[in-house]
Amino acid sequence: MSDTLRADTQQTPIDGLLKREFFLIGCLGLAGLVVGGLLLGLQWLAQAGLIWAFICYQTKRRLPLNRPSPDAPLYKNLGWANRLTLLRAWFIAAVAGFLFQAWPEGPALSWLPGMLYLFAAVLDRVDGFVARRSGQSSILGNDLDTVSDAIGLAIASLLAFGYGQVHWSYLLFGNAYYLFHAGIMWRNSRGLPVYPLPPALHRRTWAGFQMGFLAVALWPLVRPPITTLGGFAFMLPAILGFLVDWLIVSGRIDRQAEAVNRRFQWLTDFSQGVFQPALRLVVVVTLAVSVLQSGLPLLPSNSPTWMNNIMVGGFILAGLMILLGVAGRYFSLIMVSLLGWYYISNPLLPVDYILFCSVVWVLLLGTGRFSLWQEDDHWLNRYDGA
Repeated sequence: MSDTLRADTQQTPIDGLLKREFFLIGCLGLAGLVVGGLLLGLQWLAQAGLIWAFICYQTKRRLPLNRPSPDAPLYKNLGWANRLTLLRAWFIAAVAGFLFQAWPEGPALSWLPGMLYLFAAVLDRVDGFVARRSGQSSILGNDLDTVSDAIGLAIASLLAFGYGQVHWSYLLFGNAYYLFHAGIMWRNSRGLPVYPLPPALHRRTWAGFQMGFLAVALWPLVRPPITTLGGFAFMLPAILGFLVDWLIVSGRIDRQAEAVNRRFQWLTDFSQGVFQPALRLVVVVTLAVSVLQSGLPLLPSNSPTWMNNIMVGGFILAGLMILLGVAGRYFSLIMVSLLGWYYISNPLLPVDYILFCSVVWVLLLGTGRFSLWQEDDHWLNRYDGA
């Protein structure tokens, strides 16, 4: 992220049309929050307005970056991709309005925080697609995307914790971006070297899954202990990734060294060749054990027969596809959804903790080697519109 703008870009004159467009978007966003405040109260408006002001400030100082490269001329308008990113940031500001308050009551309002964050999560995938399809990718868009991701995860995780949906430790991940950059600033202030961080496809993919989990955790339909367990399962690989990244930027791991590269390659090969295929087996075995221990029907006896048939059929199909490695990530997502539905009316057995974590880790990591079809990996790891 371009936290420090180059002097020549800071001095670049901003086109009047671009300034007016940004001012109009800021005013429209504020007007929308005022309307929401009439329904949701003054505290909601104050908190949402504060976050929207922060987003507008971050955008205004980066307007000189509204160009495809540092030496290219400025675009004369924000473009649809940046407009969508700002809309996503507006949804995140609206989610922030619910902080430090009880969960809204009512059949509609209780769903509002989670649905607003879900809209923001969906737009996270759409804005990049629009930028590349429209041919107006920009440094500004990349920066705003990172700012929105970071503040969105921090706000949503804090709200989920406030609602009692996740353990306090999940806040470590929600604020990991800020802790990471605070560590970099501390090293800079001490005159310590900061080493470059190699690009990695999994960072963006995992962030997207975290957004999806938090959106669901903010729905009133799903409650602990499944949301608490889900928070742990989704958080653990991401936290380990942040720790490895910190060891790299602080110089404790030298990614330029050949011996280090060989170790990372060994870990990659071990994960793809042993760990991920083993997870597929664990999912199938623990699912079978869980079903046998629970007995049939899987849902309460007063549930319609067709619901139980969907549950049983879904488990069999998803388990088989995960075992064979056929679009394993897609079917892991289906399995997570089925398990979430199942645990609404059934207690978590000890085997279910292993089952749920294993399914989530297949979702995050993929099915690895000996898989029959991994097109889902290619879709997740590519940039839409490329």
